[in-house]
Amino acid sequence: MHLISLGCARNEVDSEELAGRLAAGGFTLVDDPGSAAAIVVNTCGFIDAAKKDSIDTLLDAADHKGNGTTKAVVAVGCMAERYGRELAESLPEADAVLGFDAYPDIAGRLEWILAGGHAEAHVPRDRRTLLPVSPVSRPARSADVTVPGHGWIPRHRLAKGASAPLKIASGCDRRCAFCAIPAFRGSYLSRPIPEVVEEARWLVTQGVREVVLVSENSSAYGKDLGVSLDHLLRELDGVDGLDWIRVSYLQPAEVRPALLDAMLGLDRVLPYFDLPFQHASASVLRRMRRFGDADSFLDLIGRIRAARPDAGIRSNVITGFPGETEADVEVLAAFLAAARLDAVGVFGYSDEEGTEGATLDGKVDPSVIAERVDRLAGLVDEVSAERASDRIGERVPVLVETITADGETWGRSAHQGPETDGGTRLETAGDHVAAGAIVWGSVQASDGVDLVVGLEGR
Repeated sequence: MHLISLGCARNEVDSEELAGRLAAGGFTLVDDPGSAAAIVVNTCGFIDAAKKDSIDTLLDAADHKGNGTTKAVVAVGCMAERYGRELAESLPEADAVLGFDAYPDIAGRLEWILAGGHAEAHVPRDRRTLLPVSPVSRPARSADVTVPGHGWIPRHRLAKGASAPLKIASGCDRRCAFCAIPAFRGSYLSRPIPEVVEEARWLVTQGVREVVLVSENSSAYGKDLGVSLDHLLRELDGVDGLDWIRVSYLQPAEVRPALLDAMLGLDRVLPYFDLPFQHASASVLRRMRRFGDADSFLDLIGRIRAARPDAGIRSNVITGFPGETEADVEVLAAFLAAARLDAVGVFGYSDEEGTEGATLDGKVDPSVIAERVDRLAGLVDEVSAERASDRIGERVPVLVETITADGETWGRSAHQGPETDGGTRLETAGDHVAAGAIVWGSVQASDGVDLVVGLEGR
């Protein structure tokens, strides 16, 4: 069988769990979809562009069914969980649409489908109702609730390399007005510290040197276990062979002093802060059902950089949320200029069904949203490039990832997260540097958010 993983790093972990379950069930994973009896597509259902990509991928996979080898195309993942029967009815090219509850027996389900059996399409439900309202009453494990990526099941790594995502929690208890994720991912549930540490140790045996801790809200880790994220970081910091620990998705309002101390003081935890501010105008943030304002965000950034001037800080922002005025956009622009973040994703708002945002008045015209996105993206490009330029002369560690066909060596500096924050080209003076190595050098130049680093001694 062939497995296609779409969407975020959390989905990547789920895909590797599915691959591990399928391999344990007797399936052989192949790289070529045309040679697979079944193609499983782990879909993304977050925003319209991701949903379209998922549908296009399923249709492309279905094209292989005429080759005499491929017998079935199966949709799993967030889009399958969120839409279930609706997706099955609108996309008959898919032979089955399976929700999260099918994951524990995914190998048996796939065998049944390949034998000509019919699999009833998943019926969606609000997964927040499956766990108690109070976080401390939620069981770490329940036979009645399937939570993808929980329970230590050896993953089958789909993406080789020295970096890998490591899921620490799933779901979300926040009610951001623009986000539909809690309804189909469920309430917040942390993985126990020993389980996360065990998986980190296993990843090291697979050649991993950097783990990226992923969840819908990493700063909330442990609230259901009576611990906190800094406790987990201190345990992971002791894993032999693990060189870099990178944390993703921290709610700005939940970054406490103990967490800052751990992220800025532990040897293997990178001073890297993924802080989705989403906006800087207090009034827009309140309508989004979020907390903070430009001043509080700049104060947090200032405290981080006072302790570690080399710290990496990235964010996402949304423009065009219902009720956003030109004055609000100016507040956001002024914040982005002052914050001088290393990387920022700028997104235009669009209604997501089932969210509060879709019901709000004060809709912003799509053409105005597009103009605001362009304006803010241009600003972000400028200030992030300036931030990269400020690093010239800085001594940085680099995780080597690829050596291109023409001999260029590329990797990421400590402040650059996978795929989103730019990369680092190494000047090796002809010396061979192996992929997976961590080397030190000095920043010689920058190109946008990308850096050029010369190895030490050259």
